Amino acid sequence: MQPSVLLLIDVQQGLDDPYWGKRNNPQAEQQMARLLAAWREKQWPVVHVKHHSTNPKSPLRPEQPGCQIKPEVQPLPGELLFTKTVNSAFIGTDLENYLRENDFSKLVVVGLTTDHCVSTSVRIAGNLGFDVQLVADATATFERTGVDGQSITAEEMHQIHLASLHQEFCTVVTTEELLTTLSLLNK
Repeated sequence: MQPSVLLLIDVQQGLDDPYWGKRNNPQAEQQMARLLAAWREKQWPVVHVKHHSTNPKSPLRPEQPGCQIKPEVQPLPGELLFTKTVNSAFIGTDLENYLRENDFSKLVVVGLTTDHCVSTSVRIAGNLGFDVQLVADATATFERTGVDGQSITAEEMHQIHLASLHQEFCTVVTTEELLTTLSLLNK
């Protein structure tokens, strides 16, 4: 049985910039690091995805320091890194080919942001037939302004997107649930 691939999406320094507004779940990176350590310990596949923004104002432009992956989840030698310029980890990258060529059918997804690149990647992965687990407390997003001008908090955005993805494109889990399942596999 093939293990799940841990897919870390856009965990980049530029997402700490005030440019994005208020964020929920400040512990998301800690949870990502816990999962990454568990995957590395088991020597399971890890894939990193990095966003190269084409927006001239974005801190995620390739020439900006904010484009760098955060230290707590830095790729190690041998861990794949795909670079994208759109919201999906599957568009314009070889991610799908890599997964298919290696017979990986299960993904565990973490990263930033819940309502943009994480959601888009999870939706496409689900539509492509991958079995996806999305880790709720290892993702985060920012506040938004609705089309009616009303403010939507980061936590509301996060919860709404998790709810719309769960049982349609993926199964939403927590870090603890996932780590408990992994420890049960070792017994």
